[in-house]
Amino acid sequence: MTHLSALPDVPSDVVLARLADLLHTRLPSQGGDPATSYVAKLFSKGPDAALKKIGEEATELVMAVKDKQSDKIVSEMADLWFHCLVVLTEHGLRPEQVLTELARREGVSGLDEKASRK
Repeated sequence: MTHLSALPDVPSDVVLARLADLLHTRLPSQGGDPATSYVAKLFSKGPDAALKKIGEEATELVMAVKDKQSDKIVSEMADLWFHCLVVLTEHGLRPEQVLTELARREGVSGLDEKASRK
């Protein structure tokens, strides 16, 4: 497993933004080629393709957690987040919007936050 000290000195939000920019280039409207890009291929199959991958990756993550496999937890979480970013891209949304929502919720009781959605 990679230790945090071995990671490049790049803020996480920058990594997410760069990945979102790259995913955007894979959209059909941007010339994404399903013959050469996994993400463009997902996009070409319609929104259910990425949703199916989210389900698969979430299940694999649950299994890794149950088996207490730290390296696999990180790997499967990365796969899950990646496919969630694909879905955001499909809907014209950005990870920064999710980070803003998480920041809004910071310091708010989870029970209070959930109650406020009613």
